[in-house]
Amino acid sequence: MSTVLDTTTVPTTVPTTRAIALRTAGHTRGGITRLVSPGDLGEMIKPFVFLDRFQLRAGGAPMGMHPHSGIATVTVVMDGAVSYRETTGSAGVLGAGGVEWMNAGGGVWHGGGVAGDGTALGFQLWLALPPEDENGPAHSHYLAPHQVPVSGPVRVVIGAYGGVASPIVTRAPITYLHVKLKDGERWTFTPPAGHEVAWIAVGRGALQAGEARIAGDVTVFADGDAPITVEAKADTEFVLGSAARHPHELVTGYYSVHTSLEALERGEREIDRIGAHLRTTGQL
Repeated sequence: MSTVLDTTTVPTTVPTTRAIALRTAGHTRGGITRLVSPGDLGEMIKPFVFLDRFQLRAGGAPMGMHPHSGIATVTVVMDGAVSYRETTGSAGVLGAGGVEWMNAGGGVWHGGGVAGDGTALGFQLWLALPPEDENGPAHSHYLAPHQVPVSGPVRVVIGAYGGVASPIVTRAPITYLHVKLKDGERWTFTPPAGHEVAWIAVGRGALQAGEARIAGDVTVFADGDAPITVEAKADTEFVLGSAARHPHELVTGYYSVHTSLEALERGEREIDRIGAHLRTTGQL
């Protein structure tokens, strides 16, 4: 993988980049914009099956305890701070620059909300898990800002880039990057071999990719391994995902995604069991 970062005079036309297959602004409710769901783009870009951009104000209703199975959730906080609590026993506050990785496996409940004053801005992603992990033990990994590896303008959330690797390790080959560019900077991402799926979602600012201007939407690139070149049209933060396509069917429940009906039923039984315990002990 390579990076081209040019802060000299930048021409108005960005060099040809990998073709764009689809773009959508998703739909917004309150402070959450749903960009990807398993029933729409998630099928196209799996293992990336769900993506929300959130911009939430302090004092709003927190996200109550709710269940998941068969997926991992990955939260990148760009501004502010969010609280979290989960039935693995983890609880705390994740500040700007922090990363949450929660592998729901066979079943977990979690909740949270904005911590402190002000606004929390970031992305929450769901990753479909392979059969070996989708009904396994739940576990989580939280990275403070200083624990997220950095290479130039890139913070490496999952995978490896620019000679550094994330401490979050996935069985399937996935790259997930948080990139910050100044106005006029240009950056090129060359995906690892076999990563035919690639997309970008902008948190703030705007990018030019070939003839397309990207701002506030998710942009899915055509399958292949060609590089992706973007130019910032303002100070810009965005996330980029690339991966080998998840080769399994998406079998979905309300909060769960699995590879088979049998695996889904196992996951739903486990989250029902955990939920019953939470209610009995007054935690719901």
